[in-house]
Amino acid sequence: MASSVSKFLFQALLLVSIFCLSNAGRRLTDLVEEQQSMLFQYHNGPLLSGKISVNLIWYGNFKPTQQAIISDFVSSLSGSDSFKSQSQPSVLTWWRTTDKYYHLSSKYKKPTSSLTLEISNQILDENYSMGKSLTRTQIEQLAARGDHRNAINVVLTAADVNVEGFCRDTCGSHGSYGKKSKFAYIWVGNSETQCPGQCAWPFYQPIYGPQNPPLIAPNNDVGMDGMVINLASLLAATATNPFGNGFFQGPAMAPLEAASACPGIYGKGAYPGYAGDLLVDSTTGASYNANGANGRKYLLPALFDPSTSSCSTLV
Repeated sequence: MASSVSKFLFQALLLVSIFCLSNAGRRLTDLVEEQQSMLFQYHNGPLLSGKISVNLIWYGNFKPTQQAIISDFVSSLSGSDSFKSQSQPSVLTWWRTTDKYYHLSSKYKKPTSSLTLEISNQILDENYSMGKSLTRTQIEQLAARGDHRNAINVVLTAADVNVEGFCRDTCGSHGSYGKKSKFAYIWVGNSETQCPGQCAWPFYQPIYGPQNPPLIAPNNDVGMDGMVINLASLLAATATNPFGNGFFQGPAMAPLEAASACPGIYGKGAYPGYAGDLLVDSTTGASYNANGANGRKYLLPALFDPSTSSCSTLV
């Protein structure tokens, strides 16, 4: 089973396609407010807990500078002393919102049961061993190259790789795979040359909807900064709903999860076509809301805070 994250029509317009069928007269802002007020349900399944390794599986051609953007982001999620000193607002502070899901679950009340992520192996497949057009089954096979115990295996596909459903209805997905024992995996594609207006907003002009100027990407790479947004969303979903029976809203086959329940929101005052009031780097003019490892800056999505039943932003 896999859940998808879609940035189509710059995320917020996803609500239009869902809700306008049933009530075309309702304003999108009303729908977003209603979406935020919905309660998450816990479906009694396991959450990821304890020390979990994040393995990065690079499929296709990525520059070392591009790989560093992702690896620094994952390293920023670590609770180790070397990364606790991140400037605020930080990637680690953003991640701590997921702890609240553990506190609400009767099975995960003890603080020691919450999740700690650490970057582990990085596997390179620069020769496109499965070709440049992949099915979802092949994504699972790539994910299986990583560890199968206490791990999240993240498959990252390059800009010239076509993946089943990519750009058409999704920017990435997460799920579980394995016959004897299931492990969690994530797939995210680089949309730079295929659909940046769908999967890298707000760093690229959207195809539809309000045509506000795109923001400057904090790492000067529209495709990779877009991948960070999608990876962040899927990591939060994987932690809180790894096997399809954790925390989510709506039907299990199309769930709204920790980040996808807050589409298009990155800062306070966000509305469709506007990401919110963000921080701006005085040197580059790039927009961001989180500081990370090695001086990195990132733009991260709002997460649904189950303790307040609202979307929580860093700024």
